[in-house]
Parts: sequence; C-alpha cells; structure tokens
Amino acid sequence: MRRTAKRAMGLACGLAAAVGVAACGDGEGSGDSASGSGGSAQITLYNAQHEDLMKLMVGAFTKQTGIKVQMRSGEDLELANQLVQEGKASPADVFVTENSPGMTLVDARNGFATLDGATLAQVPARYAAANRHWVGFAARATVLAYNKTRLTTAQLPASIMDLADPQWKGKVGYSPTGADFQAIVSAVVALKGQAAGKAWLEGLKRNAVAYKGNSRVMKAVNDGDLAAGVIYHYYWYQDQAESGANSDNVKLHFFGHQDPGAFTSVSGAGVLASSRHAAEAQRLVKFLTGKEGQQVLAGSAALEYPVGSGVAADKALKPLAALDAPAVDVTRLNSDTVVTMMQDAGIL
Repeated sequence: MRRTAKRAMGLACGLAAAVGVAACGDGEGSGDSASGSGGSAQITLYNAQHEDLMKLMVGAFTKQTGIKVQMRSGEDLELANQLVQEGKASPADVFVTENSPGMTLVDARNGFATLDGATLAQVPARYAAANRHWVGFAARATVLAYNKTRLTTAQLPASIMDLADPQWKGKVGYSPTGADFQAIVSAVVALKGQAAGKAWLEGLKRNAVAYKGNSRVMKAVNDGDLAAGVIYHYYWYQDQAESGANSDNVKLHFFGHQDPGAFTSVSGAGVLASSRHAAEAQRLVKFLTGKEGQQVLAGSAALEYPVGSGVAADKALKPLAALDAPAVDVTRLNSDTVVTMMQDAGIL
C-alpha cells in the first residue's frame, strides 16, 4: 500500500508541475496561490479542502480548459462566514469545503447559484443538496482508530454513541475544535435528535481527551496514550502510505450498520450567486465532479473517496459501498446548532 500511494503522489505532483501549480504540500497549510497558465479567464476559488489536493484538481482543470484559478485557502467555517460577511461584494466564484455544514451555512444565506443539470447528473443524489445549489465531490468515512495492543475486537464499541458510557473515561480521544468532528456531531444530531446528541456530547466531555487535529489523536492512539480515537479514515491510510510511524500500532474500526459512527462526510462545491464569471465557475464544479476530476482525486495521495462519475477509490481503501453508512440529508447538517450544543456541553 505504501509503494502504491507514493507512486500516486508522484504522478499527481508531476501533473501539478506540468501545469504550473505550486509544489505538493502537507494538506494542512493555508494561503493564496494562482494555478495554471494559458487562456484569459480567471476565477477565484475559496478553498477549505486540503490545499495540496485542490492544487492538483484545479491544475488539471486549467490544463484542460485554459481557465486560471486563484485559490484562497482556509478552514470550512472560517471561509463560510467570510462569504456571508462579504455578501454580493465577495470576489469568490466557487466555494469548496472539506465538510458539508459550511456549504449549508452559505446556502442558508442565499449565497449559491443553481448548478447546471449536467453537473448534478454526475453525482448520486445523496451527495448533493436537493435545491441544486451545491454538490459533493469527495467523501471521508468516520472511523474509530484503536490501539491493537490495548483493545481486542470484542472490546470495541458497537456504536459511536457508546463512547459516552463511563467505561470509556480517559480511554478515547477526539479533536473537537475542527470542522471534521463538528460534521460528525451534526450527523449524530440529524440521526438521533438533539436530546440524544446533547447527552452524547456531555458523555464525551466526561470521557474523552481533546487534541488539536486528527493526526494528533491518531498518534496518541499509536503511542498507547489512548485506547481509541474518533478520526476520519484517510489519516490512517495516508500515514500507512508514507511510513507508518504514527499508525503501525493502530487499526481502524468501521462501525457500519448505518450507525452514526459510519457517517460519511461530504466535501461540497458550489458556485457563488455573486460570481462575476459564472460560466467559468460552473465549468470548474462540473470538472470536479466529472470523470477527469474524480480520477485526479482517486489517484492522489489524499486517499479520500471520489463520489462522482462512477470513478472507483484507491484500491487500498475499504470500498465506499461496503461502509454501510447511514442515509443523512447533507442539507440538515447545521453548523450553528452544533457549535452551540458543543459550547453548552463545555467542549468548545
């Protein structure tokens, strides 16, 4: 698996270099960068996805279309709130996120234009907003990373909801301040209701150890400081593909059974209603969800799941169809409500 992923990274970085995109990064930084060359059109992308992945995808888009992309990177809710504040004066043409609550926030303020039907036809309906204002282009699976020397399979929780039980006190970790975990909480609330979500959060406050970032949660599990931690799948797969230094003592528990712990979070893309380059912006979102864009994603070292145009994920990953994820209306994942609940529980 490590050799395959490294080869994919090399091919993807080669593509980036071919179209003038900045060198591949670690996916955790933010900043401004221009992509591509050729053609006179240029659009602005507000990017909350991993920056190295989006450089590859927009680089391939520019190579195909000649449309340049100016990329401004930040966090999901940071950029979503910025778009709301900027309103019609925003320079953004397209917004992409790691998780869908940021898309819901902008959409609730009438921030998006309707997407082209041909774009929406490329992605299953469960990964898109019913009002046609934004669409998913990637997914990540919620998993429980556990230390294989501290827990046996018989000791693993049947549901993510079980982590609120007293037996997990001091044994489980999470990263509550990031958009990743907030999306997971949104799914718990959407599936179980606010009362159950409130009780679960209060249990986590008593039991769980907070870290800043999923990578740190996984490292704590790997080092034996924790028995288990809630993360997204690709942190483990990426580390395994590189060296395994922070994951060789870790296994992944996929909850399945349509449990909230089997939630697959969707990375969204939408065209701003205020875009001054609407046609070009629509082309970018169509590319991200189309075969060429999805193949760039699947062949990258990001190791996230493509969701459009029938493109299969990296063979190292557990198949998306085998995750037995719960059916969640992506437009119901409300960040405002969840942040308030987490603050009330003393987590934020």
